[in-house]
Amino acid sequence: MKTLAITDFKAHALQILGQVAKTKESVVVTKRGKPLAEVIPISTTKPEPGKLSEALVFEDNIVSSLGEEVWNACK
Repeated sequence: MKTLAITDFKAHALQILGQVAKTKESVVVTKRGKPLAEVIPISTTKPEPGKLSEALVFEDNIVSSLGEEVWNACK
């Protein structure tokens, strides 16, 4: 990860942004030696549909999974 002073970033912002887009490497902008911001490349990939479906649990009958007592208490 490249580090750059804010004054240098200000002077060459368009060139740096083009370089980040081209190389896909992030740049940390510092002010007086302390990190101020991070310029990261944008992700152009779209998430695949159905990707979260593997993380979900589907129940056929939500009443029986709770139990009759809990279901009646929730009414």
